[in-house]
Formats: sequence, C-alpha cells, structure tokens
Amino acid sequence: MKRIIAWSLLLTVLLTPLSVLSEDWAERVTPAYDYQALTVGNPTPLEGNFFTDMWGNNTSDLDVRLLLHGYNLIVWNGEEGMFAVNPTVVSGIAVVDNEAGDRTYYLSLYSDLRYSDGSPITARDYAFSYLFCASPVIAELGGKPLRAEHVLGMMEYAAGESEVLTGVRVLDDRQLSVTVRHEYLPFFYELSLLDCQPYPIAAIAPGCEVRDEGEGAFIEGEMSAALLIQTVLDPATGYLSHPGVTSGPYRLTSFEGDTAEFEINPYFKGDQNGLTPMIERLTLTRADNTDMVERLRNGELGLLNKVTQADTVQQAMALSTEEDFTVANYPRVGLTLIAFCCEKAGVSSQAVRQAIAHCLDKDALVSAYVGNYGIRADGYYGLGQWMYQLLTGTVAYPVEEPESASAAAQQAYEAELSQWEALSLDTIPQYALDIDEAERLLAADGWTLGADGVRVKEIDGTSVALRLQLAYPEGNRIRELLEEDFAVSLRQIGIELTFVPLPMEEVLDVFYRRTERDVDMIYLGTNFDVVFDPSAHFQPGENGTPTWNYTEAADEELYELAVSMRQTEPGDVLTYCQRWLIFQQRLAEVEPIIPIYSNVYFDVYPRILHQYNIAANAAWPQAIVASYLSDAEEAEDDWEDGEDFFFD
Repeated sequence: MKRIIAWSLLLTVLLTPLSVLSEDWAERVTPAYDYQALTVGNPTPLEGNFFTDMWGNNTSDLDVRLLLHGYNLIVWNGEEGMFAVNPTVVSGIAVVDNEAGDRTYYLSLYSDLRYSDGSPITARDYAFSYLFCASPVIAELGGKPLRAEHVLGMMEYAAGESEVLTGVRVLDDRQLSVTVRHEYLPFFYELSLLDCQPYPIAAIAPGCEVRDEGEGAFIEGEMSAALLIQTVLDPATGYLSHPGVTSGPYRLTSFEGDTAEFEINPYFKGDQNGLTPMIERLTLTRADNTDMVERLRNGELGLLNKVTQADTVQQAMALSTEEDFTVANYPRVGLTLIAFCCEKAGVSSQAVRQAIAHCLDKDALVSAYVGNYGIRADGYYGLGQWMYQLLTGTVAYPVEEPESASAAAQQAYEAELSQWEALSLDTIPQYALDIDEAERLLAADGWTLGADGVRVKEIDGTSVALRLQLAYPEGNRIRELLEEDFAVSLRQIGIELTFVPLPMEEVLDVFYRRTERDVDMIYLGTNFDVVFDPSAHFQPGENGTPTWNYTEAADEELYELAVSMRQTEPGDVLTYCQRWLIFQQRLAEVEPIIPIYSNVYFDVYPRILHQYNIAANAAWPQAIVASYLSDAEEAEDDWEDGEDFFFD
C-alpha cells in the first residue's frame, strides 16, 4: 500500500493535463540572453537576513546565505546519507575521548582559504563564529543566539558566566579543536555537531581579536551592543543585510527592496566537490505567481525557483512543451502549516487545538491550492525527508538479504524486515473534518455557547471567548480558501475566526516572537535542515517561554521524545525511524501545529542553462555552482535534469 501511494503521486504529476498557452504567447519571440548573467525569480520576498538565521530565516534569505557564506567544516553527503568533514576545508581530523566521555575533534585546515577581499581565513575565524553567534549580546539586539549547548562550556559562555569558551580551542592559525559534552552523546548526526562557517571579525567586530591562552577561545576587546548596532544591524551598511566580506561562491554587489545582485567571488577555491561558479553575475528577485511564467518566457527571468501554486505550475508545464524550456521537480523537505500560539488562553488547551484541527478539510484545501502537486500532511515532516520516504516505501528499506543460506541469517533478516514493515504513517493520529467530534471536544473541555453563539470558558478567573485571530501573508489567496471552508466550520462549533493579513516579514516577526503576539494562529511554511532535531522547538522552559519554542507548546513528553530521537546511535537507522514515528504520534496528540501539506517544488528555466541538477542539491545556490549558460548545440552531452522525477 505504501508504494501504491507514492507511485500514485508520481503518475498524477506526470499525467496531469497541460493547460493551454494564453493568446499572449501565440507569437513566440526568442529572448536575447546575456550568457554571463542569470536572474532568478522566487515567490518569497527577501528580508535582508543574509548573515546567520539569528534575526530571521525565510527561504529566500537562506538562499542568499548559501551564495555568500561557504567553507563549512562539515558537508552533507547525499549519496552516502551522512555528514563528512569538508574536503575543501579540512586537511585532517583526529577524534579523542577523555575519561569523562567528552569527545574532542582536532581539525587541521588548509592554508589557501580566503575571504572575498583576499584576506586569509584561519582557525580564529571559526572560533569567532562560535563566540559571536552564542554571545549574550545577540539577545540584547533582538536576535536568537546560536543554540550549541553540545559544546563544552557553551552554556556558561552563552549565559555570560564566562568570557572563555572552553570547548573551542585555537591551537594555531591552521588548527582548531571542538569538544562535545558527553551528555550530548550519542547523537545520530554526530559530525553535524561541528557545523560552523567562518565569519570575519575585522568586519563585524573591528578592534577585537580572538585569543586562546590555553583554557579556550575568547574575544579580546569590547564587542558591545552599541558597536554591533553599527557594524551588523545598520540597515544601509550593516553585515546582516550588506555583508561585504564573505566566503561563498558569490559576493553581494547590491541589495535594495526585493532584489539582490551578486558576482563571482574570485577567491573562492571551490565547494565540497572542488567546483567554482561559471556564471559571472546573479540576480535574485521576487516573482509573483500571476506573471512569473510570462516573465520567464520573455527573458526577463532566467530561472523560476520553488514554484508551487497549482495554476502557475500548470502554466510552467505548458511552457515546457516548447523545446526552449524545461521543468525540474523535486520533493519539498518541509511543509505548510498553521502554528498555534499556545501561550494564548483561547488555544492553550490541547482539546481546543484538536477541535480546531477537526474543522479543517485538508484534502479540499490541498486540492484547491497545490492541486496534484502535494499531499496532505498529518505530522511534522516533508516529502523530501528520508524518514518519510522510508516509511512510505518510496525508497527501499536499508536491509540487505543475507549472503549466507543459513536459517539463522535468514531469520535475522526477516525479523529486521518485519520491524521496518511495522512502521506506518497510518499510526499517526489524523484529524478528518468532523464537526460533531469538534463540538464534543469543546464541550468536554468546559466551553459553553454564549448568547452570541461564541463559546466561552472561565480560565484563571477570567472569562475567555473563542474569538480567535489568524495571521497570514498578505496577498496570499489562501485566505479565500480558508474563509470558504475553515472559518465556516469553526463558526458551526462556536469559534469566531478573524483573518489578519501581514507582510511576510511581519508574519515571521510574530512567529519568532520578535514582536508582541496579538494573534492565536499563524499560517506559514517551513523547510527542515538535513539535521532533523526538533527538540529545541518543543523544549518547555522554566518561565513558560523558552527561546526557540515558537509555538509555546509546553509538553515534557514531546520534548523527551525529540531528545530520544536525536540520541540514537549514528548508523542505527531503524531505531531512529522508530523514535521518529513515536515523536510524530505524540505531536499529533498535542497538536501545537496543524500540518496541512507537503508538496513538490518546480524549477523552470530555458535550456540554455546547463547542468542545473537541483534534484541532487539542497537548494538552487548549490546547484548553480556547477551550471553554465550556453546555446543548446554547444552542450550535446548535457545532463537531462528535466526528465527524472524524484521517486526513482
């Protein structure tokens, strides 16, 4: 049954009829392309958080960071399904455990690493990255400091109790060590604990330097909030939105409004495969669903990234019937959801959240919004996650048939296979549209109908009415779909829903609690990192407002299940997936979010763009490094990336 579902989605996408081209496209005009420049269009507007995710993390800003910042100590090896040290950066690694069980990684760095201004990158730049991103001053500036409690001494440093970070040592300019606390081991994605990119102290904290006198790394000089307001947060020149000295394949040349421009970083020595970019200039700009395909066809845009809306996908598929264009599709490693603000009295109850979930017809919403290019979600997962693909049978179980013909070997094989086959997403609680059940949940939780038809309940001596507000990105047609169905169903059970349109940046400000939250629910999407460790996002805090718990769900069991998942021994894929499924089951019970759908992304581009292998990369900035622009006849052996679907 699992494989039938997966292949049904494949056939649905491939067999969906193509819409007819508009009359405006009847007479084709071949655009005059600049083969040294590419303009990328994405529906998500830029916010300008181009330096870390500490002040926000939308998908377009993340793409910019991938262009500008490189040389991470570790990389994800998709073919092997594991992390490894970055062979472009790390020349050698040694691992030593002490008597307490703390694990120290000794890293030797290559001597030819350079920033975009030609200045050298040393071990001190990596130490500065830890010291800056976890500094208590970040919170003073409204950011969310780096959560790296696995590093020895990090909790004391982040709390301002120590100026020295004992778990990070600068041994010399080319040698760095990072010590992981034994309490954090085992960790399923162990090498990911070394995730670190270099940042230039001269640009961010001028007058300061990184030192190590034998006890750990520290910053000498005053890295004050007043200084960083100028060097990082200044809207015109600050490193957050205008980083001038960077380490990635491209460097920023301008950023204004919805558009950022880039040029090749001449000092970039290569990505993890040793590749350097070939397209001289890039532009990233916002592209609206209403006209993005037409702008691609007339040459104004050279690549559409992350197309999702059903009617726009249909236009793109129709365009791809012309021999000059192609479409690449790949599964989203994330989902769209409604997040509850659980600190709000109206939605603080699990029963209320469950009742609200029973009022959403997910299947109808998915069909209307993304059509055949998405699947309803009932958990905190995405189509592109390897855990989801294993449990739905879209990839084979990692179980090898025994070479030995012995009965014992065959029995062990069958027992392990049976454990895999017992894992099913069907065991995750689902919330079908059920008005009667929603009413029962509210009544059992003590909510009674008032004279105006709205349910009320006394909570801590205050009468609370279920008049709720839902924030969503302004201009998004999701509102009309939710009004037609969701809001009507909620009214039937005594809940009044008001929609609050906000600019995307303000939606994220509300979600990340960077501003006061006056709403009860938030409609948004999220994409996951390769390292799936949601423990921080569901960690209860002593004061009820933990730093990274954006839904404010305070469920100790959910948090412990997330911790158990991450503490799986590296390589034990079966145990990790078992714990992943148990976590999903509990999350569906607590319901701090209403998962709605995960979908297929579509990238559309003219065939003059070659070797754009988006399916093998996490994002377009990584795929673009190997790409180049050329007339089709000059690249007869090009890889045909538009032909393969992600379910192979």
